[in-house]
Amino acid sequence: MSVYTTVGRAELAAWLAPLELGALLDHVGIAAGMQNSNYFVTTDGGRFVLTLFEATDPAALDFYLRLQAHLADAGLPCPRPAIDAAGRLWRPLCGKPAALLSCLPGQSVDDPGAEHCRVVGATLARLHLAAAGLSEAPANPCGAAWRQMVGERLLPLLPADEAALLADELAFQAGQDGSSLPQGVIHADLFRDNVLWQDNARLGGLLDFYFAGIDAWLFDLAVVANDWCPDDRRLAALVDGYTGVRALTADERAAWPAVRRAAALRFWLLRLEARHMPRAGEVVTVKDPGDFRRLLEKFRLAPEALPG
Repeated sequence: MSVYTTVGRAELAAWLAPLELGALLDHVGIAAGMQNSNYFVTTDGGRFVLTLFEATDPAALDFYLRLQAHLADAGLPCPRPAIDAAGRLWRPLCGKPAALLSCLPGQSVDDPGAEHCRVVGATLARLHLAAAGLSEAPANPCGAAWRQMVGERLLPLLPADEAALLADELAFQAGQDGSSLPQGVIHADLFRDNVLWQDNARLGGLLDFYFAGIDAWLFDLAVVANDWCPDDRRLAALVDGYTGVRALTADERAAWPAVRRAAALRFWLLRLEARHMPRAGEVVTVKDPGDFRRLLEKFRLAPEALPG
């Protein structure tokens, strides 16, 4: 949610007019995240989040916004896109596709407890089941093919030790067969900063669905585990919450160590790409790739079985 595209007050006011949300009172950039330009927007009608999509295919954007509306209709705390009189979920702004979404309550939690993990696990399973029948869903845009492609592009840019680690992991992942794992729409980026909480571990909102697509549900659980669960207690709570809604198969349990490595690899690559092949931006957050390199090395050295 970095600010790559500057939006002026007059052009934003004109863009907002068809939504009939009242006069524009204020807008301010959100300098967090990595992919799109985001602003908090306040009008007479309330507070919203404006997103300008910097490199998103319009067909995929239609799906991402439709997914959020579908999940909100299913009772999940997801942003709901504003729709104009013509039924459009997004329109061009400053030369980029843009959408306005509801602003959800709460704040992210940097150090979640076991109960936070249990709740987010159950909510992730509900999301998987609620989105299972959604039509025309694209593949995970950062799935196995993306990991291989970006990894190969990065290899000549890395120091020798990092390149050797990456090449070995790409070869390992290329040998994995996940065809037997249950699949459906996944969030793919449900980090701590994409979940809002209110008091007493009460969930306020799920954010940033712009990596969503079809992939193994287990991969989504691994993404969450890698960010939320630095110890066995929180991992057990996450898995307990998830399996209380959807039971895991024997194949999923067997695949867990390799899939957890794949999830760590995916975010290591994303951060390496941002560092070594950056896009120009006004306010751009580049996170440390070393966090996920170290996590990947840990899983390679000491694979861990799923609890429960």
